[in-house]
Amino acid sequence: DDDVYDAVDAREIFDLIRNIKDPEHPHSLEELSVVQEDLIQCSDTDNSIVVNFTPTIPHCSMATLIGLSLRVKLLRSVADRFKVDVSVTPGTHQSEAAINKQLGDKERVAAALENPQLLSLVNTCIYGT
Repeated sequence: DDDVYDAVDAREIFDLIRNIKDPEHPHSLEELSVVQEDLIQCSDTDNSIVVNFTPTIPHCSMATLIGLSLRVKLLRSVADRFKVDVSVTPGTHQSEAAINKQLGDKERVAAALENPQLLSLVNTCIYGT
């Protein structure tokens, strides 16, 4: 029914990202506990979605790619009105500040997605989700 308003919540966002594939393992981010529903915050009234993710190890070399995959999946899936923020869960990666800076910079994200090889990796991670 088009007249029924359905607010976006953490469960809905989790369902969008739970099956994204890890770039190094044949498992989903949910199976590896990289994404968890309790690390997602949504505000339908503030038009914001905040996703924290937990890399499998503190020196995970794929953390930026995982974050980029999460961001791209959400940007392709939710309404344009939402501001999407994807970050490493505090204290879970040795390069947390640098990764969060990259993921939070729209120009860096756009430049990364102009790289055909990197875009192909992202698309492989989110394919079928």
